[in-house]
Amino acid sequence: MKRNLILLLAALLSAACSKKEAPSEVKASTPKPKIEVTAALAESRSIERIVNVTGSLAPDETTNVSTEVSGRVAKVYADFGSYVKKGDLLAELEKTEISLNLERGRANLAQALARVGLDPNQATDRPTSTPAIRQAEALMLDARSRYENAKRLVTTGDIAKERFEGIEKEYQARLAALEAMRDDLRVQLANIAALRAEVGILEKRLRDTRLYAPFDGQISQRMAAPGQYIKENTPYFTIVKNYPLRLRVDIPETAVMAVRPGTEVTFTTDAIPGASFQAVVREINPSLDPRSRSLNAEARLKSNDPRLKPGMFVQVQLVAARGVQAVMVPKEALLEVAGLTKLFTVRDGKAVEHRITPGTQSGGLVEVTGANVQPGDTVVTSSLPSLVTGAELAVKNTPAPSGMPESSAPAAAPHKTAPAAAPATKG
Repeated sequence: MKRNLILLLAALLSAACSKKEAPSEVKASTPKPKIEVTAALAESRSIERIVNVTGSLAPDETTNVSTEVSGRVAKVYADFGSYVKKGDLLAELEKTEISLNLERGRANLAQALARVGLDPNQATDRPTSTPAIRQAEALMLDARSRYENAKRLVTTGDIAKERFEGIEKEYQARLAALEAMRDDLRVQLANIAALRAEVGILEKRLRDTRLYAPFDGQISQRMAAPGQYIKENTPYFTIVKNYPLRLRVDIPETAVMAVRPGTEVTFTTDAIPGASFQAVVREINPSLDPRSRSLNAEARLKSNDPRLKPGMFVQVQLVAARGVQAVMVPKEALLEVAGLTKLFTVRDGKAVEHRITPGTQSGGLVEVTGANVQPGDTVVTSSLPSLVTGAELAVKNTPAPSGMPESSAPAAAPHKTAPAAAPATKG
């Protein structure tokens, strides 16, 4: 009985050992297959260093049309969206009160002119004499003649000294009266100048009751309506001159030296897919913004396109440098995962992962920066999601530079099956 129990336990242990060794034998005899991929060669190319920045389109001119007089709106001749030409009448104010004030000012001016012997058509003349002055001058000459005669007679004793003193005083009075008349003429001429200026102001106020377009453009906003009372310098309309449009862009510090007046830039907008536009830099801010470390520049579009509107956001491409040697790989070699971009190279038949920063794109190739990838390195272009560092690869094609034909002959050594492991010795 005891012997049978020992044999049964030995049989159970032998069966357990056989079950544990079986997977090992299968694993040793069946190696993990290689991942089949296609590949290309990284290459060195001369490229233009492109800087992509965001800009915006602005109108050539924008202004609020207002008037320097207050009043009630009588008529409005333009509305939102209207196209206007320079000099077009936009609106009118009621002008009765200003017209009456102008008539009163002209009457006061005519009255002042009449006092100096002028009519309204001679408002700019400056007379040196008036009838009153000429009369005072005649009286002064007569008094001077009598004074000179009396002066001779008093020396001979023909007239009394008291008589001579009376004639002398009359002469002095006539001379003072003439000077007073001349002073009065100067005062009246100054008054005429003031009245003439007042009339000019009233004429201007009357002209200001009519609003005209300052340039060709389009009404973007109307703020006045007939019957509305508006104070002076209150905007009635906003006029926008759309063409030529201005492109405003903030240039990063790294690209400042590549932009100067006359530089051509290319831009696109999501509002017009597939189209690109050109502009020429005209003005550049002399200093960088101390907060953003960017330089504000303004460019003018080379041609007008009605599809472009002020306020659009655009993507601007700036050529920061030319003839730069860069390592380029096909776009198919890049894999984006969780915001990271990486590629795989083939070294000793195994995948090697590289995290990179994509650079300039040109002709289906992408510049590789931030990784140890050299021209001539083999980069994987397929099955990227299945790869990890160390994965064994089987390259199905002969890698060649971009633009060259690829051979269908296998580039990697034939896959060799690993020898089966020797059976484990039962202990």
